[in-house]
Amino acid sequence: QVQLVESGGGLVQAGGSLRLSCAASGRTFSSYVMGWFRQAPGKEREFVAAISRSVYSTYYTDSVKGRFTISRDNAKNTVFLQMNSLKPEDTAVYYCAALQRTLYTSAYYSASNYEYWGQGTQVTVSS
Repeated sequence: QVQLVESGGGLVQAGGSLRLSCAASGRTFSSYVMGWFRQAPGKEREFVAAISRSVYSTYYTDSVKGRFTISRDNAKNTVFLQMNSLKPEDTAVYYCAALQRTLYTSAYYSASNYEYWGQGTQVTVSS
């Protein structure tokens, strides 16, 4: 089992940047696919980005491609989401998630496949 704690959220103006971090407990962090999801008020939780276990392949939703970068440091049990050129529509609670099972990469895009979740961190982008 793994526990996830996000940090780095806050209030930023449009065009600005934030870097989210997600610290994981446990000694098997490298065995998890890690993902970032977000949920805006009144909307469903949506996929943002994911990173594979060791090859570090990355996956993004179209709306953040070229602006967000997901990365991980397995030595520090941490996954990051660097967010640049932020827009008001990026405003949401951002969640870190871990996927342990071996699944096709298409599964990385669905929140229901992730077994562990953090508590979320608020990101607010003002216009």
